[in-house]
Amino acid sequence: MSIEAQVGTAVAASPSELESGERIGRYRWIVCSLLFFATTVNYVDRQILSLLKPILDAELHWSNAEFGQVNAAFQAAYAIGLLLFGKLVDRIGTKRGYAISITSWSLAAILHAAASSVTGFGLARVALGLGEGGNFPSAIKGVALWFPRRERAFATALFNSGANVGAIVAPATIPWLAAVGGWRFPFIVAGVAGFVWLVFWRKLYDEPERTPRLSARELAHIRADVDPPEPAAAPWRALLRQRGAWAFIVAKFLTDPVWWFFLIWLPDYFKKTRGLDLKSSWIHLCSIYALVTVLSIVGGWVTGYWLRRGFSVTRARKTGMLIFACLVIPVWAVTRASDWGAVFLIGLAGAAHQAWSANLFTSVSDMFPRNAVASLIGLGGMAGSFGGILFPIYAGKLLDHFEAAGDITAGYGALFTLCSTAYVIAFALHHMLAPKFDQVRMA
Repeated sequence: MSIEAQVGTAVAASPSELESGERIGRYRWIVCSLLFFATTVNYVDRQILSLLKPILDAELHWSNAEFGQVNAAFQAAYAIGLLLFGKLVDRIGTKRGYAISITSWSLAAILHAAASSVTGFGLARVALGLGEGGNFPSAIKGVALWFPRRERAFATALFNSGANVGAIVAPATIPWLAAVGGWRFPFIVAGVAGFVWLVFWRKLYDEPERTPRLSARELAHIRADVDPPEPAAAPWRALLRQRGAWAFIVAKFLTDPVWWFFLIWLPDYFKKTRGLDLKSSWIHLCSIYALVTVLSIVGGWVTGYWLRRGFSVTRARKTGMLIFACLVIPVWAVTRASDWGAVFLIGLAGAAHQAWSANLFTSVSDMFPRNAVASLIGLGGMAGSFGGILFPIYAGKLLDHFEAAGDITAGYGALFTLCSTAYVIAFALHHMLAPKFDQVRMA
């Protein structure tokens, strides 16, 4: 029987049969696990520099402002990488696009081991940012190709939890690797891990219709509520005419810098304001991201649950996004809390960010055809990176000012207060630009 005939038979099956995970098949979750592990490696690579900052402070004697500039260089390159890979992935496909991306960023991770100056680290971060720009356009497009709409937010939350797991694995392993082999060794190990992942990616991933291990019934389940993709990638100019595209872009610009702030500055925050060096604070950092991992997956699952309960896509996504935006607000009180109180507040805010991001990413495939998903993810990611460029520079200068005045805690208090308001503002603007998540028909 041809694959078309098999799919036709599967579509005719009863809804109860298609709702049974045992009957449908589970290969799509293997794909989700590949995206999860790639994102984990991605975030371990990003974390290494901030975790090694105390060692590099003594070696390079850089200021907070210079450290912020090095991270801003990464963000600038990441913005360009997102834009270019978004278009590339829509043109050549997820399999090849993701392979190019992770090959590039793994080589760049190893390149860090050759750096010996602020300029050298800046160049290595630029190379890393360009390569890592392919992660989210590839992963989000992979979810759009492999999951029906009601499962996408949960699948996105699952693979995106790799960001949190990476943030747990990094502080638990990087100091040990640096102690064993010197500060260059963690960069080399992270790069090698990317190449190991690439072997599994090439063997296990392809588009659903080209995957022999995928059953016809599972393929029918994946394709149950989506239209066939248009033959060509959507041009940027066509996307930028859509209000829904601007809703995503603006929201990314306002909220991505908060997550970058957590990733870049938390080790420094615990050391400078609470006297906890990396040997003492790693348990706090791991606890934060463990909390983020669990709660963010719940946040991705709940909107899918509401969809199954009869909510419209718009109502389910927006209800979730508003709740998650409000859960970030208490982070303004971090500097007034105890050590473990700070862990809870930052963990809650980080979890809310990741749940927000899962639904914000999913809103792109809710509104736009599959041939436009990676391109729009790239555009929005670029906007988020521009925010991520500006915020580390501003944070570094602000912290230098307060540190010189002898009150760096007040500087961090100001930064956490800014973070607490970003999501509510972003939600309001997002709602104004996209009050409904209607399907956009690209010309």
